[in-house]
Amino acid sequence: MRRSRKQIEVSGTVSLKKTDMAFLGGERIALLEKIDEYGSISKAAKAVGVSYKTAWDTINTINDMSEKPLFIRVTGGKSGGGTRLTEEGKDLIRTYRIIEEEHEKFLTNLEDKMGGVDEHSLERLIKKISKQASARNIFAGTIEKIVPGETRSEVTLTLKQGKTIVAIITNESVRSLGLQKGSDAYAIVKAGSVIIGVGKQKMKVSIRNKLPGKIVSVTPGAVNSEVKVEIAGENIISAVITNECATDLILKNGDPVWAMFKASSVIMGVG
Repeated sequence: MRRSRKQIEVSGTVSLKKTDMAFLGGERIALLEKIDEYGSISKAAKAVGVSYKTAWDTINTINDMSEKPLFIRVTGGKSGGGTRLTEEGKDLIRTYRIIEEEHEKFLTNLEDKMGGVDEHSLERLIKKISKQASARNIFAGTIEKIVPGETRSEVTLTLKQGKTIVAIITNESVRSLGLQKGSDAYAIVKAGSVIIGVGKQKMKVSIRNKLPGKIVSVTPGAVNSEVKVEIAGENIISAVITNECATDLILKNGDPVWAMFKASSVIMGVG
């Protein structure tokens, strides 16, 4: 009897950030939508299943991060007052939903292109995608641990060769992706987020991810240079730095370097 193979489904969520801080995700948008519907924070909190304090703290955080107020408190009147979204808040919801819709179209299109891909060929698929993705690095591994915080979690991904990548993502993303210890996942890092450091000793910088490796190529462009670094065996991480920086660092093939990037710059995904 022929064994059936499990087909892989593509999933993902939309999250907007400001200065490396979580700004808007599905849960926050849902809360704003309910506030717009009910005109009440307490009713909105009950509708989305959170406490009043959590709802209040959440919308205050969003409001503080926004350039213009997203809601205003209304006092008096026949209804006794309440909370009303501003036009800025309503526009933000509409914009998020448009982005979310386009994101869904992208995932559907990607899933269609995958066709009959199964778990045994996932690694090959990721390598193929990483070659096609613009200025991005994709690394497959296993979740080693998840340390939850109040709004964000620290996720540690272990690569096959034992090196680790740490990501800081929202608790909402952890839940929606179904991340748990021992599960397979992958990390995506934009090449523009990777910093190159020179020297054999471990760099003393306030960046969580510091991976040692050696330069395999330096390709100069009109303004920037692409530097490819071999880390943990066959893994290659690409960095885009200015030509001036590449010249100052005197980068040559075979030189030992450090590829560094913030945990907040890492995007997590599952196959």
